[in-house]
Amino acid sequence: PPYFLLTGIPGQEEEQFWIAFPFCIMYGIALLGNIALILVIRADPSLHEPMCLFLAVLAFTDLVLSTSIQPKMLSILWLGSGEIGFPSCLTQMFFIHAFSTVESGVLTAMALDRFMAICHPLRHSSILSVPVVVALVSLVLLRGLLLVTPVCLLLYHRHFCQHLVIAHCYCEHMAVLKLACGDTSLNAFYGLAVTVFVTGTDMAAIAVSYAMILCVVTRLPFREAQLKAFSTCSSHVCVILAFYTPGFFTVFAHRFGHGISPPTHILLANPYLLVPPTLNPIVYGVRTKKLWDRVVVLFRC
Repeated sequence: PPYFLLTGIPGQEEEQFWIAFPFCIMYGIALLGNIALILVIRADPSLHEPMCLFLAVLAFTDLVLSTSIQPKMLSILWLGSGEIGFPSCLTQMFFIHAFSTVESGVLTAMALDRFMAICHPLRHSSILSVPVVVALVSLVLLRGLLLVTPVCLLLYHRHFCQHLVIAHCYCEHMAVLKLACGDTSLNAFYGLAVTVFVTGTDMAAIAVSYAMILCVVTRLPFREAQLKAFSTCSSHVCVILAFYTPGFFTVFAHRFGHGISPPTHILLANPYLLVPPTLNPIVYGVRTKKLWDRVVVLFRC
């Protein structure tokens, strides 16, 4: 088809003008926070260590995720400009799903970094050297590109019926697939298989890492050491929950949540791509002491 029509939030046409303001504020915070995080880490050589390098990659991923949907979504909610070309829709879909996969991989790599830092502190810098960090990031990026590209290619070769209205704020895979004619079971199965594979393997790795961290921390003889270790990991756990919880809801609501109203689904689907990019620079900037100290020094200067 030449284009699709994104409706925004169905049933909330009068309220969506005001709903867009919190989204705009969150997008502004995400832009400023993640750009500042990248610039601070890039400017200070003492921050070129595994955790901060992973943070820089996470900030870049968050910038791509939020920018891939937010400008178009604001134009829909404020200006009523819902028309989007078919190539643009597929491009948006690719960036959303590919970089969601990348973010999941980066969070897993950060859990591995925390495991090495707490359980094997003396070997941490030698094992997770800068070349190893670059290799891990490259593998995570390559995994996202290779797994998501077939999703868009399969959809590109589908035929679409006359109904070209997407009841959503952005081109989500299942929302677009519902408009295709004929048997779409292969597309739906592949999309679900990728989601289960990525989230299953990543969450299993994160769970194992934190289970081993918990075992080591509970054996520490000093209460202060235990609190410091828990504080180091708590921010990462909060970010993981903020990313995966709405993500699971979005994925399974499209396939099994037939009783969920469209406005509820969409209002809960948007935070999946807006809340983590907004929270990540705040949480990590405040909770990572070395990074926070550098930010304070810059502000004083």
